[in-house]
Amino acid sequence: MEKIKYILLLVFVLLAVTMNAQPDRKEVRSGNRAYSKGKYDVANTEYRRALEKDSLSFFAGYNLGNALYKSGNSSEAQNVVSRFAEFSAQPQAKAAMFHNLGNYALDQKKYSEAIEFYKNSLRINPADMETKSNLAYAQKMMENDKQNQNQDQSQDQNQDQNQDQDQNQNQNQNQDQDKDQNQDQNQDQNQEQPQQKITPQTAQQMLQAIQNKERETQEKVNKEKAKVLQSRQKEKNW
Repeated sequence: MEKIKYILLLVFVLLAVTMNAQPDRKEVRSGNRAYSKGKYDVANTEYRRALEKDSLSFFAGYNLGNALYKSGNSSEAQNVVSRFAEFSAQPQAKAAMFHNLGNYALDQKKYSEAIEFYKNSLRINPADMETKSNLAYAQKMMENDKQNQNQDQSQDQNQDQNQDQDQNQNQNQNQDQDKDQNQDQNQDQNQEQPQQKITPQTAQQMLQAIQNKERETQEKVNKEKAKVLQSRQKEKNW
């Protein structure tokens, strides 16, 4: 980025020297002096005064853009200088303007815009090595930016996949837990119920009922035997 700032200063001085017969030269020269001393806010004010006298002054607008850029306001610098793109008939000045517009856009990481500005500058001045260097740098930065975006997208996709896997695992775990709970419930249901205690009175009643049943059964058996015996005796009498 040091090369970019250095070229801005060279182009600035060159354009300032060529403006001999401008009606706004007093304010522009005052702005140039402040600019050379690093007083960019003062230079900003002087260039704006020059534009109040001549709103179409290419050099006042151009140098105002440089002052704004030095103050750290690349966005406003680009907006100001872009308005003067058609106001200069001097090819050298116009090539320098596009070069600086590329620098402003590059400083904002607007790589696509910076590339177009540098190309416009090279169409006018194809031999400018600094512009070629800045163009190559902007193209490299745009390529890196695209690669980073692709990596971010891949990471986001992987995160989404991992989240889906975690959700599936949680669902499976919940299903396993439900199964375990059902099995536990079934085991509890299948366990033998505790036997109720029998009182002595109840036991005696149950025993008496069994004995009565056995006695009735024995009486039936005896009756059947008697019938069979009687039947046999009759057969013998025949």
